[in-house]
Amino acid sequence: MADKNVKVTLVKSPIGSKPNQKKVLEGLGLKKLHHSVVLPDNAAVRGACDKVEHLVLVEEL
Repeated sequence: MADKNVKVTLVKSPIGSKPNQKKVLEGLGLKKLHHSVVLPDNAAVRGACDKVEHLVLVEEL
């Protein structure tokens, strides 16, 4: 059986966010508004999504 993945979408602009939150978005691979990436569902990705939960939408695949 294949490993689980999550789809992370940037739904709110990071303008005015703290610099460390912008670095988290960069680390997740999110650059522009409504840009989505599919990432493995692991603790590191989940933790990064929790840091910017007010800016992203996380969907399980």
